[in-house]
Amino acid sequence: MKIGILQCNTSRAPFAKKFGQYPEMVKHLLQKINPTLTFETFQAEQHQLPAHIHACDAYLITGSKHSVNDHWPWIAELEDFILKLHQAHIKLIGICFGHQLIAKTLGGKVSKSPQGWGIGMSTNRVLQHKLWMNPSCDHFNLLISHQDQVVELPQGTEILASNEFCPFYMLQIGNNLTIQGHPEFTKDYAKALIESRKDLLDKSCYEKGLQSLALNKDEMLIAQWIIHFLNDNSD
Repeated sequence: MKIGILQCNTSRAPFAKKFGQYPEMVKHLLQKINPTLTFETFQAEQHQLPAHIHACDAYLITGSKHSVNDHWPWIAELEDFILKLHQAHIKLIGICFGHQLIAKTLGGKVSKSPQGWGIGMSTNRVLQHKLWMNPSCDHFNLLISHQDQVVELPQGTEILASNEFCPFYMLQIGNNLTIQGHPEFTKDYAKALIESRKDLLDKSCYEKGLQSLALNKDEMLIAQWIIHFLNDNSD
């Protein structure tokens, strides 16, 4: 299977040197589950998208420092591509920004959370157990870093996982699987992000975010679910 990674963010040099760019993080995670996967990266942020929707077997939209409500031309171009994939029933994964943009494109609404930043480790309750969500569990932990979140759902959306801070945390919208959290992040990268934003965060949020990193994270579980979803033909 060939996965097209639609890159929506370029990490700053100090972060990129130590942790790599988002596509490298995604590849590293998913190839732990399936080493035969191949990838092609498209710089969506630089107006680079596949010439044809069938250039890859499936696609993944990364996180971004941008908001899906920003009026950048590249975001509008990516929305058009999302619609084409959706109409053609081609599997698409959305992470953080990608999660929000898919939901917005298909008729949902995204806005800044009145609770402020979501940082550190999130603990999420599974609301639906799909066949591809194997191994099954009732809760999972995943790293987060976001201000915006989905607040209204597109028609036909299934809520798969939720938490008090972000009720629409993990969604299935037809052939789209979207996740607010970052399975590709390491704890070291999440810690570096939190520390780089110390001046932007209130003291309580900053301290709680760092303390939450002591929790176990379930990125390998989510990676398995992503692979199973991409291979699933039951929906």
